[in-house]
Amino acid sequence: MANSNLNRREFIQGAGAVLTLSALQAKGLTFAGTANKMQVGLIGAGWYGKSDLFRLIQVSDINVVAICDVDSNHLKEAGKLISLRQTSKKVPALYRDYRKMLADHKLDLVLIGSPDHWHARQAIDAMMSGAHLYLQKPVSVDVLEGEAILSAARKYNRKVQIGTQRRSTPHLIDAKENVINKGLLGKISHVEMCCYYHMRKNGNPPLEPVPDFLDYEMWTGPAPLRPYDGLPHGSWWRTFMEYGNGITGDMCVHMFDTVRWLLQLRWPKRISATGGIYVQKEGKSNIADTQTAIFEYDELNCIWQHRTWGNPADPEYPWAFVIYGDKGTLKGSVMKYEFIPTGTGDRIVKDVVYEKEEFPADLNEPRIELHTAPATRRHMLNLLSAIENDHLPVADIEEGHISTASCILANLSMHLNRPLTYDPQKRICVNDPEATKLLRRPYRSPWQHPYI
Repeated sequence: MANSNLNRREFIQGAGAVLTLSALQAKGLTFAGTANKMQVGLIGAGWYGKSDLFRLIQVSDINVVAICDVDSNHLKEAGKLISLRQTSKKVPALYRDYRKMLADHKLDLVLIGSPDHWHARQAIDAMMSGAHLYLQKPVSVDVLEGEAILSAARKYNRKVQIGTQRRSTPHLIDAKENVINKGLLGKISHVEMCCYYHMRKNGNPPLEPVPDFLDYEMWTGPAPLRPYDGLPHGSWWRTFMEYGNGITGDMCVHMFDTVRWLLQLRWPKRISATGGIYVQKEGKSNIADTQTAIFEYDELNCIWQHRTWGNPADPEYPWAFVIYGDKGTLKGSVMKYEFIPTGTGDRIVKDVVYEKEEFPADLNEPRIELHTAPATRRHMLNLLSAIENDHLPVADIEEGHISTASCILANLSMHLNRPLTYDPQKRICVNDPEATKLLRRPYRSPWQHPYI
């Protein structure tokens, strides 16, 4: 990633860095923005919302003025931790309703780390209030939500960085520059992507009263209101299609987005998928435990496979992509990449970058994904540069929408048992009125779907 626009601000002491300013500048790990501190808000102050915000604090001297979460325990904990990390040492204003937070503050940037079913409504409301966005993936739970976010970003001239941070992952940037761009793979005509993590939170917890510290009605928002059977955080919500798009919407979106970025692919010509609940039938979960999807391009198929049971096809690459060319193969994951030439030639292997010495505070942060932290920092720096210098970020909303919508269309194809072709200009599934109707989910009253 080019660092011509990244530099020069004294690093935040609260982040725990021990390098000198000159060393940080040399690595491109600080950002000099406008003369006034950027006013930042966070919606969704759970695990990953805080993690994203902490990475931003590490690379820019921002002012976190307000945060929102429907769980008052999350809210109080996040407020305290943020006060320890930002230079002002102030606890940000705490909100249970994001709309009040947006109304009370003129925010320059809003980070959204809420569950997927909230992304579209909160993203558009934040942009309408005047803020740029860091929006976690997937961008939406239906295709037309994604179209609405993209339209709002362009209408209000907001920069929107999507949390598909593989585009900012050092070892994968190296793979793009030194394998893909140099043509080492030759003609590329097949891609395989997979996730074999046992991450489907199946179970049968009993119904129970909603605790006082959680606003479950607001947590549910526009989604269907399920009977309360325990805290939805901790990935329990991800096991239900009411709130997301299953493993494909959660994990394929990362690998498919990475492959599209590496190979400069846009919308697939056609998408098909099969799958369902084949093995793990005992619990409440209604997301597929087994799925295969095909994203078709000219003389190239990108194939996705997930299983939440059994062993991975390759234990070294349980969540990964493999790009096949006639001159070689590129295997990639969040942990490393390998280029394997066909016949003679040099094998290339690059491992993940950790930056433990530059950011020792990472080592003491609960639940941090150490292998992802460097990518997220670079993702934040790229967004700040986009805001400052008026260019699109590397994971712009349009790119996030294509990757997200393609995964949603794979689920719709699986549901309908037929291939689908999406026309992004007409915003329809070609010659398929039934599928077109499914591009928009119904919203629970009084919430209004943002696509008009």
